[in-house]
Amino acid sequence: MEQERVKQQLHFLLETDKMKNILRRTVLTDQSRRETDAEHSWHLSLMAMVLYEYACPHVNLDRAIKMCLIHDLIEIYAGDTFAYDAAGNQTKAVRESEAADKLYIQLPSDQGPQMRALWEEFDAMETPDAQYAAACDRLQPFLNNVATDGYTWKLGRVTRSQVYQRMDMVRIGMPPLWPFVVEEIENAVKNHELLPE
Repeated sequence: MEQERVKQQLHFLLETDKMKNILRRTVLTDQSRRETDAEHSWHLSLMAMVLYEYACPHVNLDRAIKMCLIHDLIEIYAGDTFAYDAAGNQTKAVRESEAADKLYIQLPSDQGPQMRALWEEFDAMETPDAQYAAACDRLQPFLNNVATDGYTWKLGRVTRSQVYQRMDMVRIGMPPLWPFVVEEIENAVKNHELLPE
């Protein structure tokens, strides 16, 4: 065992423990507190396993789960950006790229670039694996909003069109679940959980 290699790996694992302290806007379904990035990543990874039968053909589940697990690691340095925060999203790409520069260099030279490439693939959402992982990433907070009567949507004064735009990745990455998404969005508007426009 190469001492320097394992030292880098263990340091990276301890550094990524900070993900447990990054709070998201989404609340737990019992509304007792906000969820952390680590909880979110675990939940959507489980979602990717459970809902795999609805993925488009040729999705590699192993790769998709890896993307789910690491997609928000950069938020250790970049912070979480609320999906519907227009101002925050203007600087998100730069902040996250700088965070990736800082994070992935901490791994051994063969692992860091591989993990960063996986994160970049997820972020681009162009491959079937990334589209499925991104669909899970969209669906997880969506389900929490459905279960909490639109808690986060109400706080952010989110509109129907914003949610349709955000959730379009489900239509692409998990087409059989799109009718469910549409139904829940329309129910949320009727129940005044989402603004109509």
